[in-house]
Amino acid sequence: MKKVAVVGVGLGQHTLTPEARDAISQAGVLLGAANVLEAYQEKRSHPYYLPKDVAACIEREDAETFAVLVSGDVGFYSAATGICAALSAYELRFIPGISTVNAFFARLKLPWQDAAFISAHGRGANVVDTVRRSRLTLCLTGNNTDAIGEALCKAGFGGIKVHVGENIGAEQERIHETTAEELSRGVFPSLTVLLFVNEAFDDRTPHGLSDDSFSRLPGIPMTKSETRAVVLSKLNLHPNCVCWDVGAGTGSVTVEMALSVYRGHVYAVERREDAIPLIEQNCAAFHLGNVTLVRGEAPAALEMLPSPDAVFIGGSGGETGEIIAAVLRKNQGARIVVTAVTIETVSAALSAFHDRGLDPEILQINVAKGIQAGALHIMEAQNPITFLSVGGKPCAVS
Repeated sequence: MKKVAVVGVGLGQHTLTPEARDAISQAGVLLGAANVLEAYQEKRSHPYYLPKDVAACIEREDAETFAVLVSGDVGFYSAATGICAALSAYELRFIPGISTVNAFFARLKLPWQDAAFISAHGRGANVVDTVRRSRLTLCLTGNNTDAIGEALCKAGFGGIKVHVGENIGAEQERIHETTAEELSRGVFPSLTVLLFVNEAFDDRTPHGLSDDSFSRLPGIPMTKSETRAVVLSKLNLHPNCVCWDVGAGTGSVTVEMALSVYRGHVYAVERREDAIPLIEQNCAAFHLGNVTLVRGEAPAALEMLPSPDAVFIGGSGGETGEIIAAVLRKNQGARIVVTAVTIETVSAALSAFHDRGLDPEILQINVAKGIQAGALHIMEAQNPITFLSVGGKPCAVS
């Protein structure tokens, strides 16, 4: 049986472990990215690193021993992902190496057991919400360091402290400190790693935030605290959900959704142009990076959105039935929560659900709030709110 070693080559030959050196020396054929193989030109090699390409090369080669070289360590955003399945027919072993993570934290003289790790190198990454929830966030980058800085600035993190490591382990290595705002204006090499330090991190997922937490504008509606708490409990969200907030208004439900689905995404749909900057302002106040604003009328504005796991319909413009139909066309199993203050909206939602064979859970709450009346206090009744919810499956747990 052919033997394959997946070898972490660290930050270059000067950081190879003895085990890694032996595996490379004993291998009949080396595989890996072209830049990694440059240091081993005396060996027979092929510039393959994707699992399927590596497997095909090993299959056709007549050698008995192989080493697949990966930069840094074998298990941190490396070729190790998927390679076990691709090479299951061979005798496989993994040899760890010194990663950028090890080296960078060592240069900074910082422990890293409590840090969060994310890669924005060739992949989509929600850097903002990882930074919001973590005191230390280590981010691998590509040619996108300025875009990462821009996203953080948009979310109100322009002043956050950032340690920057450029070309770690190479002659051109440079380590310095800056802010997210400076990142957005700078030019950095593709081999850059960032460490964000957020001493005011907040990893809570609150329901029913105080109404005073949100900026308001006259005439733009807001789902109030007690109602939001019920809505979020009925939506039963998990961190990776895709959510729609239809009729977002002030954005209070959008904000609480986004805080809950910090590995997912929220699409806030609102027809009023003057509400869009207000929603942006409220999202920035909570340092959210996982919200997309959609200006338009529902249901037409929903057609281009990705399939949702959970939908809140708080404003329908008289199109409740059509909006529910649009949601169910995208995902018949979506969790849907509708709030209504008028009998007509309740009737429209009930009809839309019943027409599709769905039997909604119906709940009505009546909230009264204490107000001062001279030296005394009385309870002032608010409008009763009716909740209709369907969908038995919560979002998948990641």
